[in-house]
Amino acid sequence: MNVQGQAALVTGGASGLGAETARQLAQAGAKVAVLDINMEAAEALAREIGGVAARCDITSEASVREALALAREAHGPARILMNCAGIGGAKRLVGRDGQAMPLEDFSRVINVNLVGTFNAIRLAAAEMVALDPLEDGERGVIVCTASVAAFDGQVGQAAYAASKGGITSLTLPLARDLAQFGVRVMTIAPGLFLTPLLYQLPEEVQQSLGASIPFPKRLGKASEFAQLAVHIAGNLSLNGEVIRLDGALRLPPR
Repeated sequence: MNVQGQAALVTGGASGLGAETARQLAQAGAKVAVLDINMEAAEALAREIGGVAARCDITSEASVREALALAREAHGPARILMNCAGIGGAKRLVGRDGQAMPLEDFSRVINVNLVGTFNAIRLAAAEMVALDPLEDGERGVIVCTASVAAFDGQVGQAAYAASKGGITSLTLPLARDLAQFGVRVMTIAPGLFLTPLLYQLPEEVQQSLGASIPFPKRLGKASEFAQLAVHIAGNLSLNGEVIRLDGALRLPPR
């Protein structure tokens, strides 16, 4: 679809990949709602791009419904959902102390990254399918964020890899579920990107990580992720697929 004039939702939109995606959507003419639990950052970005901010905990049905309602009141019904909210975390199954990984640590990552993403999708999709179709029959597009860890999970990434693997596995069945309504579902699986988490690492560590990427030999830029996300929204034939955005990187075991 042509994103010009369309209402768009970006979860996790206040920072990192989500923030740059919100910026590029706004630059393309979309009416953007920045959904995040960090309202201070969300409001600052909304002012910058001329959008609206809404507090949103993707693991809560009530919170997502409230955020969708606020965005709908400001911009009308959304035809674009960018799922960028998520958390990291690394812990071995059995630690050096011989203790098993706490179940709550695994559950928390799964609940935010996988269940939370599904929660946002199901509620936004229910509104999209009720809209009138556009000229090409499309009613909406949903883009999710996975990770190359879904395929190349490293030591200590059991929870994270499982959560992102779940998102990759959801992509095709959700696209098939929603095909009858003209709603597309796609997923981007980024590699090593310069996000707020990596910004905290020393410069020499950042350079070392970047050098491990075949080409380009640097960490990915949030703008490159956003560029792909916006392209997906505009390319009607992209549906039901997971795109690795990783510079040909394959993660080693550790």
